[in-house]
Amino acid sequence: MIQIQPINDTKLIDIFKKVLSSLWEKEQNVISRRIWLTWERETLQSIWNSFSPNITRERVRQIEDSWIKKMGRIIKATDLTIIQDKAKEIIDLHSWLITKDKLINTLIKELNLKNDINSSVLEIIIQADYNIVKSKPKLGVRTYFSVPNIWKKEVDAIHVEVLKILKRKNDVMDKVSLYNIVNDLLSTSIKWINIVLIDNVVDIFEDIVKWEDSLIWLASWKILNPKTLKDKAFYVLKKDKVPMHFVDISNKITVYLWDKVKINTIHNELIRNNEFILIGRGIYALKEWGFTPWTIINVITDILTKNKDPMTTEEIIKEVLKVRNVKRTTIYMNLQNKKVIERVWRNYYQLKNNKK
Repeated sequence: MIQIQPINDTKLIDIFKKVLSSLWEKEQNVISRRIWLTWERETLQSIWNSFSPNITRERVRQIEDSWIKKMGRIIKATDLTIIQDKAKEIIDLHSWLITKDKLINTLIKELNLKNDINSSVLEIIIQADYNIVKSKPKLGVRTYFSVPNIWKKEVDAIHVEVLKILKRKNDVMDKVSLYNIVNDLLSTSIKWINIVLIDNVVDIFEDIVKWEDSLIWLASWKILNPKTLKDKAFYVLKKDKVPMHFVDISNKITVYLWDKVKINTIHNELIRNNEFILIGRGIYALKEWGFTPWTIINVITDILTKNKDPMTTEEIIKEVLKVRNVKRTTIYMNLQNKKVIERVWRNYYQLKNNKK
């Protein structure tokens, strides 16, 4: 474990400015503009436009990177190596790959720096280390830092495998279960793969979402960011995986999604959407769980049809309660429907006209 010597925010910035001043004026100018050190931070586009003749944004990025690496040689002779050494330690502890934001936040916390410190300065110091690699910008991918021996093709392979499994499952998955599958599938092609590395790779891709540190799903699924009241109710039931009273659904929407809804409104929404099945006394379940919008007599009829032989009252009640949350007396009253049900001997029932 690295023994960290104290370095406060003021000292850090002062040393960084001295390092920056050792560069040529043009180099100082571009880097300062990119990190909001002496004036408002600028985009690659605006810096590109200021060159005469104009150069491409990719060329600006290449120039910027080469100058940052030049700073790296100077930084090695300063106390800023504390930042680099601690960053390397954090990256190693996260199985050699971590998102930029997570790394910066962890650094600030462990070095007791102020939360409002210029995080771009920290990013430059880390990027200047030859033992640390910063990812290139890509749409849908968060910037990350890694050690040099983590190849982009390996990161992409892990991402692709996670996507394939989630699409095949077509449902929310337990994170650990998913990672174990990926680990088994790729262990021969990626020798240093492990659960922690997979978790950090998932962090960098915006098309995959982790929730409550235990569940994982695709960002394209409506359960991720429910907008309509119907989707919010679906979200709650899908998350808790149990039938629920409409009052509880309303309360859970407030807890999970920070959206207060009226009880009557959510009840009306559940009634008019056939994705939700009323299974008794205000309790709703999802149709995809195998519930059907039948009355109790329909449920009893289906049970007796599948069973074929006469059943006792208790056997019928037990089967009905698996799919409907109703009073036992309600089931018993439906058994007295002589148009459909008949009692064949004491306490046994079968469908009418089903005599053998």
